[in-house]
Amino acid sequence: MAYAIVDADDVEPGYGGVFKQIRQQLGLRAFGINQVDLPPGAAGREHDHAESGQEEVYLVLAGGGVMVVDGEEVELKPGRYVFVAAESRRQPLAGAEGLSWVVVGAPPQEGWKPQL
Repeated sequence: MAYAIVDADDVEPGYGGVFKQIRQQLGLRAFGINQVDLPPGAAGREHDHAESGQEEVYLVLAGGGVMVVDGEEVELKPGRYVFVAAESRRQPLAGAEGLSWVVVGAPPQEGWKPQL
C-alpha cells in the first residue's frame, strides 16, 4: 500500500495511559513518531538517547509547559518545534492546561539530503 492512516483517538495509549505509539500503527521503519498527552501538572519521563544516538524533535499540539533540557527550561507552546540532541537529558513538564505533543526521532545515518 502506498499510504497508511491512523487517527490518534483510535490508538490505545500505553506507558501510564499517555503514550500513543503512532509509528507502530503506521508500520514505519525509517523513524519513530509518537503522540504524548500529559494531564495538567504531570511530569513526563526524564531520559536521554545517548546509547541509541536517536535525535528527537518535539512539536506541541495543545496545552503548554516546559521541557527541561540539560537543566535549562524551554517553554513549550502550540506550534513550537524543539530539537533535542541524543546525549541531552530531557523531561517534559505539563502546565495547567496539560500538554499534548508529537515526538519524531531517529538516529542520524548519512544525514538528510534534499531531493532537488
